[in-house]
Amino acid sequence: MKDLEVVEAGTVSYGDALDWQRELAADRIAGRLDHDVLLLLEHPPVVTLGRTSHASHLLQPDGIDVFEVERGGDVTFHGPGQLVGYPILDLGAYKKDLHWYLRTLEQALIHALALLDIPAERNPGLTGVWTHGRKIASIGIHVKQWVTWHGFALNLTTDLAHFDRIVPCGIQGVEMTSVARERGAGSREQLWQESVAAVVKGFEQVFGARIIPSPEGAARQERESLRTRVVAEPGLQPTD
Repeated sequence: MKDLEVVEAGTVSYGDALDWQRELAADRIAGRLDHDVLLLLEHPPVVTLGRTSHASHLLQPDGIDVFEVERGGDVTFHGPGQLVGYPILDLGAYKKDLHWYLRTLEQALIHALALLDIPAERNPGLTGVWTHGRKIASIGIHVKQWVTWHGFALNLTTDLAHFDRIVPCGIQGVEMTSVARERGAGSREQLWQESVAAVVKGFEQVFGARIIPSPEGAARQERESLRTRVVAEPGLQPTD
């Protein structure tokens, strides 16, 4: 069974989270980090452009930060009320197959949404998760030496009007939705806590991982090292 440390990091700027992911992935590739990590967080409003994005799909660029990044996919929005997950996984311990990884991420979210009483499914030929024909979660990944970063965005209480800025994931005419819209009642805090627990259960179930809650929780925002305390021999200090 693979260990997966879950870090609930609170609100983190997109730029800081991107640097954090890249550092963790580099540590995982180099062997300085001996287990997988799932960062769960929330971003201030931002638009990101993946490797296959089209400029015409960013409809309203004014007044919002825009990042061009290495993940696959087109344009997407991140913002308050959206649960963003960045799995730093070594696929060598699972399956060296990107198609398998994408479908497994989708299944983890489908499982999580079922725990929230929302029936969800895939949309054949497209990446992400839908419910009743509306898109509720977006997925975009990057993999280097079979270590993953970037990940998924699940709309919880997201203001869906933000998606008017873009053509979400480059899909013309797509209707976006959220857990709050589909399920209705519940405070933001309660919905967030339930959704985090459901997503963690989804990863545990689908990836067969042993979940390790981060002992420092939101303190990880400072990107303190998640590396193994003893990298090789007692007294050996990890290097950047």
